Amino acid sequence: MALYIGIDLHSRSCYIAGIDEERKRVLEKKIVNDIDLILKFLQPYKEKIASIAVESTYNWYWLVDGLQGAGYKVKLANPSAMHKYKGIKHINDRHDAFWLAEMLGLGILPEGYIYPKEERSTRDLLRKRLKLVQLRTGMINSLKGIMAREGYKRIGANKIKALKKDYIESWLPEDEGIEIQIKICKEYIDSLTEKIKLIEKKVKERVKLRPEFEKLLTVPGIGEILAMTIMLEVGDIRRFKKVGDFASYSRKVESKWKSEEKLKGKGNKKNGNKYLAWAFSEAAELARRFDEKCKKFYQGKLAKTNKPVAHSALSHKISRATYFVLRDNVEFDYEKLFGQKTGIGSQRTGLVKLKS
Repeated sequence: MALYIGIDLHSRSCYIAGIDEERKRVLEKKIVNDIDLILKFLQPYKEKIASIAVESTYNWYWLVDGLQGAGYKVKLANPSAMHKYKGIKHINDRHDAFWLAEMLGLGILPEGYIYPKEERSTRDLLRKRLKLVQLRTGMINSLKGIMAREGYKRIGANKIKALKKDYIESWLPEDEGIEIQIKICKEYIDSLTEKIKLIEKKVKERVKLRPEFEKLLTVPGIGEILAMTIMLEVGDIRRFKKVGDFASYSRKVESKWKSEEKLKGKGNKKNGNKYLAWAFSEAAELARRFDEKCKKFYQGKLAKTNKPVAHSALSHKISRATYFVLRDNVEFDYEKLFGQKTGIGSQRTGLVKLKS
């Protein structure tokens, strides 16, 4: 009789629970996070174990890799898509583990994507780069704020990054408190810029570019770094059956619950890939600034709504275009994105629906 295993994973320990085909509870144990101890516990049941469900927490890599390496069939459970059982007053790790096992046995487990191990570290390097870029942006904004308060001429972010340290020191104010603030900000900006460039260099050395990479570069607003980010975050595009699934995963679809045209609530806005959401947002910002056709569409939307909505609309369309570029391994096509009859930025229809 086949067994189905659920593992509720935490930072220091995990709870393992198993049921058989008749949903009878046959095994359970709380174990410290040690792959050897976990494999030892599962060994007597190995021949009967059909599959194992592991909750997708921040630290799942080692457990999934270890189980797969030992020959087990593993499925990664998507916690944001799982419904908690209702009517139960008390819930703990034991209940969670058995619930994973039951959903697995019933074939209703919401699954996450187990990213290929060989590309995972390169993808995570780009994720670290994003963190550093965000930190640098915060420090640049802090420096700009200091300069604005002290009456200095406004300087753009790119110029601040390019300014030499000795140049800044030449116009520092006599106030030591302000001087220290400006120096610290600039030192952090330069240090972070150095680390960002190092990551970019290492990623280019390590990444294995797939055929669709060159096609991604034809999409407005997408350069080398964004193309690599999208390629590595998406993985296998075939896991998305429809363009809407991809747009939703990229967090470019509204999360609203309606009934009779009335708003009844909102879903989980964080359900999806935040790194893809950032990549398409950056692409939209660059496209509206440097691509004339995208700029016209953005301006058309802006005439009817506000900046965030116009930006979101362009970002959504670019994500949809990217899906077909990746799926069909073709170059970006303006005609499919904007349509031939309606024109760009049409006040009536705007962008027509993308077709495959």
